[in-house]
Amino acid sequence: MSGIQGTRTYPGAGDTSDLKYPLGTRLREALTEVRFHQLFGGEEQEPELPAERRFSRLFGLWRLRARACSGTGAWRLLLARLPPLHWLPHYRWRAWLLGDAVAGVTVGIVHVPQGMAFALLASVPPVFGLYTSFFPVLIYSLLGTGRHLSTGTFAILSLMTGSAVERLVPEPLVGNLSGIEKEQLDAQRVGVAAAVAFGSGALMLGMFVLQLGVLSTFLSEPVVKALTSGVALHVLVSQLPSLLGLSLPRQIGCFSLFKTLAAVLTALPRSSPAELTISALSLALLVPVKELNVRFRDRLPTPIPGEVVMVLLASMLCFASSLDTRYHVQIVGLLPGGFPQPLLPNLAELPRILADSLPIALVTFAVSASLASIYADKYSYTIDSNQELLAHGASNLISSLFSCFPNSATLATTSLLVDAGGKTQLAGLFSCIVVLSVLLWLGPFFYYLPKAVLACINISSMRQMFFQMQELPQLWHISRVDFAVWMVTWVAVVTLNVDLGLAVGVVFSMMTVVCRTRRVQCLALGQAEGTELYRPLRGSHKLLQVPGLCILSYPTPLYFGTRGQFRRNLEWHLGLGEGEKETSKPDGPTVAVAEPVRVVVLDFSGVTFADAAGAREVVQLASRCRDARIRLLLAQCNASVLGTLTRAGLLDRVTPDQLFVSVQDAAAYALGSLVRGSSTRSESREALGCGK
Repeated sequence: MSGIQGTRTYPGAGDTSDLKYPLGTRLREALTEVRFHQLFGGEEQEPELPAERRFSRLFGLWRLRARACSGTGAWRLLLARLPPLHWLPHYRWRAWLLGDAVAGVTVGIVHVPQGMAFALLASVPPVFGLYTSFFPVLIYSLLGTGRHLSTGTFAILSLMTGSAVERLVPEPLVGNLSGIEKEQLDAQRVGVAAAVAFGSGALMLGMFVLQLGVLSTFLSEPVVKALTSGVALHVLVSQLPSLLGLSLPRQIGCFSLFKTLAAVLTALPRSSPAELTISALSLALLVPVKELNVRFRDRLPTPIPGEVVMVLLASMLCFASSLDTRYHVQIVGLLPGGFPQPLLPNLAELPRILADSLPIALVTFAVSASLASIYADKYSYTIDSNQELLAHGASNLISSLFSCFPNSATLATTSLLVDAGGKTQLAGLFSCIVVLSVLLWLGPFFYYLPKAVLACINISSMRQMFFQMQELPQLWHISRVDFAVWMVTWVAVVTLNVDLGLAVGVVFSMMTVVCRTRRVQCLALGQAEGTELYRPLRGSHKLLQVPGLCILSYPTPLYFGTRGQFRRNLEWHLGLGEGEKETSKPDGPTVAVAEPVRVVVLDFSGVTFADAAGAREVVQLASRCRDARIRLLLAQCNASVLGTLTRAGLLDRVTPDQLFVSVQDAAAYALGSLVRGSSTRSESREALGCGK
């Protein structure tokens, strides 16, 4: 059974010369787990230590860790936590400096109008978008491991932050506020936005301490893409009042998108023709420029800065025509020069914004880590996910002291940085220089910038997110389940809000995984004649199946959610249900069992883990098999599953000789016991070699 076709010679008792060559000219003996460890060695489970000895051993490990933090260990820790110390000594100044400088300046120029535009999404004055485009970029350049990653303001986070700000500091019903009242309202809103950034940064730092970088995997690709596509629609609808020159309160909560649409349609007769004209001209310039940058990416030396051109043209037009006074066009106004005074956010707000900070922290890390991994794979370097948690956590927490709102990596500026020739994090420093010059000297030039232009920049920046819907036909062709996850997440984000939609998408995505593990069936295996290969009997009539022997493979984790399915499948295959000769297949008609099962082999190679409920189910199965005089053999259990089964009491029902290293060994032993009954294993293998 376990050799090449035509081979009939077997080693004698104690002859193990061919044990290392299972496909050699002679058959080896069937190896149990115990016999395998005797011959080849293996990891033995250490005896459980008393509590006092465990404590002293743990204390010893702490002392070793403390020693490692001195000298060389401290330098290694510093290298890991400050990536520039690792890549800066190997920096190719002549080859890379010009590319980093050009890319950094290009991204910095885009950061200026985009930062001010995204600040409107966050419901804070535009200058705070410039702060958020400076401090986080500087901090990530010192702590991040993504060489091509560009951080700053992000539409999704700005929209989520704006929802929290509008909920906690709503705009008064009285539309005409005095200058002092307006400043007080803006100060309260900035405080809430900074508190959200502080909370999300603190959460990411806590995740870093607990080494929870793996949590980013729970946001699957369909969830992230559906989230960004749904948020793009929210951004479009939320900017309609600014495009039309309408002063409408921002809608929050569930169905906010539809509420905003209804309010805009109701107030449409009051729209401003001047701002509508500015918006139409701005979109007429921005959208084609975006399309040209994408289509001629390889031919252009650097992308066309359409946003900067539009900002300059609109500012000059508004100043020359006095649109703000003649037609009441809303403008940005005076941008305060310099930096804000460092101020600790109001910690009393943290309990109120915790529900907003958690999804923002998850989205920040998931989007940034996935974007960094894409470019790391493309340019052949590695990303430390836990270090990314530290970098983004510190960026949000420290920048919140300077009145910044939540920030992360962005797809648009990252792709712009790569296209412009950026090579390392040094490009971020050049980007900071551009934003710094605006904050210190060039701020007054944006005084007459219409807010409608910023709304158009917000909408045009969502172009890539809208086009993600073009991937749906391909996703349907590849995986219907992923398509369902995409659609459920998108519908939830659009109809509810971003936070609830993200939660619905994650829960639904996890439920699809659980449901797919529960739908897995036990597979009956048969042997391909003349080989050691075992394949499912379903759909094949050329596989050997021995009467009285049942070989089953269970290719899914065995836990509380699958234990019932496992029990029902085993009862059907082994006839343990009602003890009758005829039984009904779960999805088919009644079939007659030709001969009762005397030996069953369970292939556990697909059982990656088992919990207490699953382990007890296996122990109960062993007891029922023993009562029914069915010999149960387990094959290819990994160390974790075998340890769980052992602690659940499996060895009280079976002997170690019933645990085998592979299906082939268990099947060889089972066939031998069926052919010769109580004969020795060597005689069983000889009978098997005769093919009967």
